[in-house]
Amino acid sequence: MSGSEQQIHIIGIGDDGLAGLTEAARRLIDEAELLVSDVERLALVPEGTAERMVVAGNLEETAGKLAEVRGKRIVILASGDPLFYGVARYLCDRLGKDRLNVLPHVSAMQMAFARVKESWDEAYLTSVASRPLETVVEKIRTAEKVGLFTTEDCPPARVAKALLDAGVDYFSAYVCENLGSPDERVTQGELAELVDQEFAELNVMILVRKPDVPDRPAERLGKRLFGNPDDAFLQSKPKHGLLTPAEIRSLALAEMDLGPTSVVWDVGAGSGSVAIEAAQIASGGTTYAIEVDAEDHRLIIANAERFGVTNLVPILGSAPDAWADLPDPDAIFVGGSGREVTRLVETAYERLRPGGRIVANVGSIENLAGVHALLQKLTPEVKVWLNNIARGTHQLERIRFDSLNPTFLIAAVKAEG
Repeated sequence: MSGSEQQIHIIGIGDDGLAGLTEAARRLIDEAELLVSDVERLALVPEGTAERMVVAGNLEETAGKLAEVRGKRIVILASGDPLFYGVARYLCDRLGKDRLNVLPHVSAMQMAFARVKESWDEAYLTSVASRPLETVVEKIRTAEKVGLFTTEDCPPARVAKALLDAGVDYFSAYVCENLGSPDERVTQGELAELVDQEFAELNVMILVRKPDVPDRPAERLGKRLFGNPDDAFLQSKPKHGLLTPAEIRSLALAEMDLGPTSVVWDVGAGSGSVAIEAAQIASGGTTYAIEVDAEDHRLIIANAERFGVTNLVPILGSAPDAWADLPDPDAIFVGGSGREVTRLVETAYERLRPGGRIVANVGSIENLAGVHALLQKLTPEVKVWLNNIARGTHQLERIRFDSLNPTFLIAAVKAEG
C-alpha cells in the first residue's frame, strides 16, 4: 500500500465516548490527523491537533471526499459496530477493503437484545433505512425474533401499524431508546399499544413471537396457478428451509409434466404448497397430500380452503401405509430431508403408472446419491439439478442477494412395461 493510500481506521464509539474504547482505539484517535464523523460523534472526542471533517448522511459524498485525501492518518468515528448496518460496509465497497481497518464497539442491536434478555443468534435483523417497510413486514411474518433499526421517517409506531394492518399481531414488542445513555429507556407492550406512542429517534425495536401462534400469510389478489410466494401459505411455525421455495416448486411441477386429469401424490406434503399448486394445474384430476404430522395435516386443509382448491385430498398417515388404498398416480413429488427419502422414492416408484414421472427434492449430498443411484437402476430416464438460488434485496443503495439453502432436484420417468 502506497503512502498516498494510507489505511483508514473506522472506530465504533458509544455515548460514553473515549472511556468505552480500548487503549488501541484511543491511541489511533490521538494519532489521527483527520477525524471524520457527524457532529454528535465528534463532540465525544476532546479537541486536539487533528483536522475535523463533519459529514452528514450522504455516504456517496463522504466516500468521494475520503478518496481525495492523501498522506493523512484518517480516523472515522461511527456508532456501535460499523460493519453492522453501518458506514464500513459501504466504504469497503467504494474504497476497497485493503484501505480500511475496522474496530467495532458494542452494537446498539446487541445491547437491545441484552436489555430484553433474549438471544439473537437466529433473529431476523434489519433496518428500515435500507429496505422497504413492506418487504420488512413480509420477512417478519415468518420470523421467530426480530431486531429492527427504525428511522425518523419510519418510527416504531409506523412499523407497529404496518404489521397490524398486514395481520401480523402475534409478537410481543420492545422499544429500546438511547441505549448506553443516562436517559436510556426500554418499553414493553403489545403492537397495538405502540401505535400511538412516540419514542426517541435513536431506538431499536425488538419483536418476540408469541409461542405456538401460526403464521398468517398476506392476502394476495390474483393468486398464481403455480409459483406462489412462500408467504402465501400458512405454516405451523417459522420453518426456514422446510417449505419448498417458490422457485424449486415451479421447477418440480414442470418436471412432473401434469395434465388436466392427472392423479398426483405429494409425499411428505408439509403445509401443502406443492400439492395445492399441482391440484390447480391438474384441475380435473385428484391430488393426494400425504403427511404424517397432524398439525401440518390441518394446515393442508386450511391452505386448500385459502386457494379454493376442491380436488385435493389430505391424507394423514405414514408412508407407505398411508397410500395403500390410493389410486396409482401419474406423477409423484417426494420432499424431505430425512434418511427415509430413498426408501420412500423406491416404494412410491413401484406404484407409479408406466410413463409416469417422479420428482424428489433433497437437501443433502447423501440423499442425492442414494435417490439417484436407486432411480438409475430402475429407469434410464433420470435427470438431476443443483439449485442454488439467491433473491435480490436492496441494502445501502446496493442490490444484494439472500441465498436460499441449496437443494437437489431429481426427476425420473417410469419405463413402459
